Formats: sequence, structure tokens, C-alpha cells
Amino acid sequence: MSDFKILPNVELIENGPVTKAFIKKNRAYLHDACDHVLHLPYGRTSDRSNYMLVLTEARGACSSKHALIAALAAELKLPIQLTIGIYPMNSLNTPGIEDVLDNSDYPFIPEAHCFLTYQGNHIDITRTVHDKPEPITEFFHIEHITPEQIGEYKVQLHQKFIRQWGGNHKFAELWALREACIQALSS
Repeated sequence: MSDFKILPNVELIENGPVTKAFIKKNRAYLHDACDHVLHLPYGRTSDRSNYMLVLTEARGACSSKHALIAALAAELKLPIQLTIGIYPMNSLNTPGIEDVLDNSDYPFIPEAHCFLTYQGNHIDITRTVHDKPEPITEFFHIEHITPEQIGEYKVQLHQKFIRQWGGNHKFAELWALREACIQALSS
């Protein structure tokens, strides 16, 4: 994954509601907006499909944070895509979940992770350099989505993958393990 600084650092011009919201937060350039979102705490907002809540609730998960920046890029007419990839989440590439996985029968759990794609580069604004995680390099599935697909579509895609990967009979156990991992990251 690349640093957001490879994105063009264009000035924010009030082209729509997302740009206006960042300008109200005294963010003048795209890099300022990305840096602001990167440093907000990790955690789900009260409505996972409403990416604007990242700014009002001052937190967000990978979906909402990246959807917000993708929507900003769309208003600025920049070719930055919101991407979802399902990867093997483990304690090396996702620090903070080791206790959860250590108490399970699984070395990893497939996780649906959103990020940005620009000129073939994957950009993640939820993982800081201070985390020092192993990079996510392997994906079972990857596709571009719209910011509006971070709610129901993302959940359905992820659940379908978990069912196919682990078997429908183990779905409840695997989904509970995944939720426990996400909860550990939000603590």
C-alpha cells in the first residue's frame, strides 16, 4: 500500500457537500483532507453507509474513511477509485487482533478492506506508519465500488465470501470471530 502523498495535492474548491465539509474543517488541499481522516480514531460510525459521519462523529472504519475521500475526489474530478479487497487478516498485517485469533482455531479470517486506487497504486488512509503492520499483499478478491456501496453491498459481498470460504455451516462462528477482531481494533 502506498502513502496518500502520491495523490495529486489539488486545492479544495467548493464543488459539492464533501468539499464544503472539508473546507469548514479548515482543510485547503487534498493531502490536508487525507491527513485529517488518517488521524481520526478507527471505529465504526453510527451508520456505516453514511460516509459523511466520519467528519461529524470524528471516527471511521476503512469503508467510511475511504468512501469519504473517494467522494471528495469525485467532486474534484480526480481519477481516484474506491476499492474493496478481501484479504487474510492476521495479527501480523492487522495488529491488535492477536488475542482474538490466538483464542480461535484460525490463523486468519478473511476481511473485506476498503482502500483507494490511483494509477494502479493502492492507498490506505486507515493504517498509520506508527502501526508498523506487515503490508497487505495478498487478496482473495478485489473490485472497485462506489462510495454508496460501503453499506449493504460490502457486507453482502463479505458474508458471501465467508460462506464460500468456510462453509455455510460455519458462517455464524466465522462472522462472530470477524466481529470480535473488528471490536478489538476499535478498543
